Amino acid sequence: MNNIKLFVATKAFVSRNGKILILREAGSYADGSNRGKYDIVGGRVQPGQRFDESLRREVTEETGLNIVIREPFFVNEWRPVVRGEQWQIIGVFFKCIADSDKVILSKDHDDFIWIDPAQYKEFNIIENLAPAFESYIAKAA
Repeated sequence: MNNIKLFVATKAFVSRNGKILILREAGSYADGSNRGKYDIVGGRVQPGQRFDESLRREVTEETGLNIVIREPFFVNEWRPVVRGEQWQIIGVFFKCIADSDKVILSKDHDDFIWIDPAQYKEFNIIENLAPAFESYIAKAA
């Protein structure tokens, strides 16, 4: 157990006009373990950085968007193997509102789509996002 690297990640359900932004992971992403699949915006919190500053930074880096962070609505964890290392990531999911729908992708992603959250199963999303989408949909009802 001592060889597991532990991280905390913030994840943003970025919404605009009732749609949620999903991004497809590019093959060039160094820490990628989900190439070709769609994810939501977010990433690891850097030591010493506030979680909300981290989430704003990730959203700006990955999409060029500015957001208003609303309430957290879901927590999950996943355990990928990255470059031969076992990671444990605790992810906290937040509702966020974008000020625009004009996305500028980082090199880590090669496509984006604004989707109706109820239709998430129609897209090739990362499997661990399904419970977060279900929670988001249930809390929106």
